[in-house]
Amino acid sequence: MSIFAFNEEQSIGEVRGVDTSRVEVRVYPPDKLLKARVGRLVAIQGQDANEWLIGMINRVWRDSVESQIVSGEDDFAPPPEQNTIQVTLIGTYLAKYGEKDDHFTRAVVSLPDINRFVFPIEGNSLEAFMSIVGYVNGDPNFRPLHIGTYALDRKAKAFLNADKLFQRHAALLGSTGSGKSWTVATILEQANTLQSSNVVLFDLHGEYTKLPYAQQLRIAGPGDLAEPGENVLFLPHWLLTFEEIQSLIVDYSEQSAPNQSMAVLESVIRAKSETIESLGMQDLLELFTVDSPVPYPVYRLVQLLTDKNEEETSTGEFYVQGDKKGQPKTKQGPLHDKLTRLLIRLQNKLDDRRYGFLFQAPDSYQQYESLYKITETLMGHRGISGYERSGIKVVDFSEVPSDVLPIIVSLVARLIYQIQVWTEPGENNTGRHPILLVCDEAHLYLPNSSGGISALERKSLENFERIAKEGRKYGVGLLVVSQRPSDVSTTILSQCNNIISLRLTNDRDKSVVTSLLPDSLGGILDILPGLEVGEAVVVGDATLLPTRILLNRPKHPPLSSTIDFWSRWNADGEENTLRQAVENLRRQGRS
Repeated sequence: MSIFAFNEEQSIGEVRGVDTSRVEVRVYPPDKLLKARVGRLVAIQGQDANEWLIGMINRVWRDSVESQIVSGEDDFAPPPEQNTIQVTLIGTYLAKYGEKDDHFTRAVVSLPDINRFVFPIEGNSLEAFMSIVGYVNGDPNFRPLHIGTYALDRKAKAFLNADKLFQRHAALLGSTGSGKSWTVATILEQANTLQSSNVVLFDLHGEYTKLPYAQQLRIAGPGDLAEPGENVLFLPHWLLTFEEIQSLIVDYSEQSAPNQSMAVLESVIRAKSETIESLGMQDLLELFTVDSPVPYPVYRLVQLLTDKNEEETSTGEFYVQGDKKGQPKTKQGPLHDKLTRLLIRLQNKLDDRRYGFLFQAPDSYQQYESLYKITETLMGHRGISGYERSGIKVVDFSEVPSDVLPIIVSLVARLIYQIQVWTEPGENNTGRHPILLVCDEAHLYLPNSSGGISALERKSLENFERIAKEGRKYGVGLLVVSQRPSDVSTTILSQCNNIISLRLTNDRDKSVVTSLLPDSLGGILDILPGLEVGEAVVVGDATLLPTRILLNRPKHPPLSSTIDFWSRWNADGEENTLRQAVENLRRQGRS
């Protein structure tokens, strides 16, 4: 049975012209033009009652027809008017499609006949149709993602297919103050109601630290090194791959950079092999690589590099006289004094408490079992037996130094991705539990490489680009959130098959979003600057149709409200917090 049950009085006009993708409709009587708003969906019956063509109004106009002389009189008759709308066909609804009821396809199966009535889709019809588009089914256990209401009809709930939203990646884009953080919080709230949700949010400014349902994690700051709390997370140096270590301590502008890289490679392999030997794991000793996450003491790395920097080798000759008579003669080794600057950079980072989460982790992070504990903290969810904490994890990176932020964020993402890759897939890939990575403020660590980027940023990009290209196979989804899409990697954005665009006013940002849309939807660019706060255009596999939605407000909003300057200046002064801020600056942490 069709979801559409229109009668003639509900029509807004009749088809008067048809081409391959557009239909011209004459609106009569004139008062029905009020229902013909640009962006509204309409339905036109196709070849039979089972088939309805779906279109979107993209133009409305009124023409005056030439006045005519009334027969037998000198006066002119009042000029009649002709009201017309132009509709772009965007798909076909079939009440019955084989064994399936209520099927929608983007294909235009047929074109309408002249004189067919055109009906606005509104009210219950709009909600029923958009539920089909949003893949809402009749399963009572199925929970669709209720993201808001439709701008066309605020009584109709807007749903998205969350499976396709996350497995095919999504980008949430909008200017400052447009409602991005609230949208993220709304999605997290609904994900938290699911039995085994698994989400990791990269929080760069501490905006989401007050969400009561989320498991709060914080990358250790200088004040956490002595007595770290339960929610403090260390990322020890041995988690870094060889290339990540290089980007952290090797200066590629130096002439000795190749020698430094080789020395680091040999020293890391030596340090890891010593750990494996001490554990008596001969099978691992034969299989591990320089990138294998095997714990080793950072002081051992310094010692090995120092030995290479001070190394002297035998010349094969002996002293024949003097105090050294009979002793072998030596010469400077191949790396003698060529690693001095490298060692200085490394020692500076070891002494800097801001990098303590890397180089000053507690002994509990230096054990063979430490990797499992770290991954359980990041990837655990309530569906795992014995795991009682929330599946929504907020990782606060606000105390991570900005110069290493890209590589540290990508380290967490890479670790999660690699665990998913090496998880036994099981039958029908049921062995891998899907996980979503929410990349807040993505432009800070996923930069557009066209403007030139550092070695640290390049390595971070490589990790995330691999996830964007291959994550779907292993159950890793990306939600990229940014206020400056023009500054985000185009490679990553191009892999996002769903775009949630809030208000955008910058021309560069608008052009980036438009380039991600199909050609037929390019006109959506004109809508973006005029969107209200909390209003978005949603395009992609999660909805099938370009949809303008008023987003729901979260019950627990993040700490991202814009401060009202004038109102605060007009209010009574508050307690002076400058002294505490000065102490926080000195301690590089918020007490």
